Amino acid sequence: MTALISHTSFDSLDPFAQSVFWRGVLGFHDDPDDPNDPNHPGDEECMIASGDGSQRLLFIKVPDGKQVKNRVHLDLRPAEGTRDRELERLLALGAREVADRRMADGTGWVVLADPEGNEFCILRSDAEREQAL
Repeated sequence: MTALISHTSFDSLDPFAQSVFWRGVLGFHDDPDDPNDPNHPGDEECMIASGDGSQRLLFIKVPDGKQVKNRVHLDLRPAEGTRDRELERLLALGAREVADRRMADGTGWVVLADPEGNEFCILRSDAEREQAL
């Protein structure tokens, strides 16, 4: 017997804004059973999902901001293009660079934070890793 992950939840000061940011980062969409209404951005819970619905993120309103370093974070890799091009795109969406861990040989990653300070990393694409072999 095993358990399945239903979704990953993020505490948020502004669940709607967080769902908009992460929808842009991941190419996810609103939950069709409970769409995030842009005319009512004060919703206390906002769910987004991957195209096939297999991955879901839920943003839940809490009264306090992030206090300490994340104990869990997302590691992302570009679906297309390079890590550095994806980094540019994520920064344009509103991410903030926290630490640059890229190495001269092309390995490494960049630590970013979403608009509420939740950290995540951008890694090299599969194509970049294969090219290095």
